[in-house]
Amino acid sequence: MANASVSAGTDCVILLHGLARTARSMAPLAQRLQAAGYAVVNLGYPSTKYPVEVLADMAIEDSLRRCPADCRRIHFVTHSMGGVLVRHYLARRELAKLGRVVMLAPPNHGSEVVDTLGDVPGFYLINGPAGRQLSTAANSVPNSLGPVQFPLGVIAGTVNYNPVLAGLLPKPHDGKVSVASTKVAGMADFITVERTHSFIMGAPEVIAQTLAFLANGAFDHAPV
Repeated sequence: MANASVSAGTDCVILLHGLARTARSMAPLAQRLQAAGYAVVNLGYPSTKYPVEVLADMAIEDSLRRCPADCRRIHFVTHSMGGVLVRHYLARRELAKLGRVVMLAPPNHGSEVVDTLGDVPGFYLINGPAGRQLSTAANSVPNSLGPVQFPLGVIAGTVNYNPVLAGLLPKPHDGKVSVASTKVAGMADFITVERTHSFIMGAPEVIAQTLAFLANGAFDHAPV
């Protein structure tokens, strides 16, 4: 999905969904961004078929080709593993028009769920090679990327509805990623919301905070 009816100089926002999800999961966010005047690229990618190194180039290069050639800046909004793809890509490549990045529930230091279940039969079948790369081990892909060098805002969830996974993660967590693991050195701002991992990207307050960071480089920390 790409918004073609945009004016010259419009900012482009690339959306990247998480592991074992599709572009449809980011559709509500895409609609709000378009309504706010952004050109939006929301493409699916085969998240369970390839390792992070391949997915990062595949998903981001394909998305970059869909941004308007005359766009002013290129932003990223990601869910879960999508944030690791952006970190991997930008650690190795420069993007001249890079704007701001918002990561929703990113496993920036991996997930303890992968530590525990990564070798369980069926995990690889469901999550593929990239899923196995998202552990909290010191040599895991997310932990090998270092501090970010771009304007980044991170939104972490604090609600879990899965009793099976509840004991696998240090609290607070969103059922898949602990709040502590979402943080990364170099980020510009950070905020938590009472949402669960799988649906955080469609929450109205998350969408509002995403728009705030893209516009201002900071979240709205004013008390409700």
